[in-house]
Amino acid sequence: MKAIILAAGEGSRLRPLTNTTPKPIIKIFGKTIIEHNLEHIYKYVSEIIIIVKYKQEEIKKVIGDEYEGVKVTYIEQNDEKGTGAAIRGIKLEKDVLIMNGDSIFGKEDLKKICKLDGYGALAKKVDEPEKYGIFEIDEKNIIKKVVEKPKEFIGDLANVGVYKFSPEIFEIAEKIELSERGEYEITDAINIFAEKEKFQAIKLEEDFIDVGYPWDILDANSFFLKNLKKSKIKGEIEEGVTINGEIILSKGAVLKAGTYIEGNVFIGKNSVIGPNVYLRGETVIGENCRIGNAVEIKNSSIGDNTNVAHLSYIGDSIIG
Repeated sequence: MKAIILAAGEGSRLRPLTNTTPKPIIKIFGKTIIEHNLEHIYKYVSEIIIIVKYKQEEIKKVIGDEYEGVKVTYIEQNDEKGTGAAIRGIKLEKDVLIMNGDSIFGKEDLKKICKLDGYGALAKKVDEPEKYGIFEIDEKNIIKKVVEKPKEFIGDLANVGVYKFSPEIFEIAEKIELSERGEYEITDAINIFAEKEKFQAIKLEEDFIDVGYPWDILDANSFFLKNLKKSKIKGEIEEGVTINGEIILSKGAVLKAGTYIEGNVFIGKNSVIGPNVYLRGETVIGENCRIGNAVEIKNSSIGDNTNVAHLSYIGDSIIG
């Protein structure tokens, strides 16, 4: 089986962050969104194909030509728009995992669909189905079709953008027509595929993190930090540092004297914190950062290579 990751979009709702960084390589808890998923699927696929367009060189620079020994190939999406357009023109001879590159999925959920005997899609139970693309299923969880934002209740299992198909999906994608909004929709291809093959809805059992807006980055970091059960210390802690919580202190990072940490915190490689810095709430500090004397940071995300000068306060913010 091969994997196709859709990573060509501009991520306009995440601006201004995506003005410089394409959404799939925005970092959450010290790791890019796309890498959070790659670490869970690479064992099950023979090749990873990433569909790129917007700022594609940035994605290539981060991911490279292989991931944990698995070949990575890049295909540039043409000027056609839509998730269906992303797979038009591709021809594969093996089953394929197709997934959005801008959401984070749980390890076991991805394992389940990768090892599925047959074809299917991950689905999340939602409270307001009229706001989502909803799978209409039968009593055995077999998908009949997907309906975008249904006006009448047909179910409450939402499409989250992870699918396992046979190679026939590429033939189907060539035949779909433009939607009313002028895009080729992968949901149209799903509906045709579901008429031909048994296509199963697999309910998510783990948390699904959709990073749609800037504030979702804070929520995503908070999720990982709240689930941090044990500190991992690879950096240096000077005397006089107080830590009330669990932290990840990456290689080369330094906590200088007088620094006080209250809550769970992530600190990236080679970042220098302090002296006399106060970190609280769920805070993530990226790589190669310098947090100066007497700085206070609360519930925030500090990007790589950021300098926060002395006597500053940052709260509930995304910087860098």
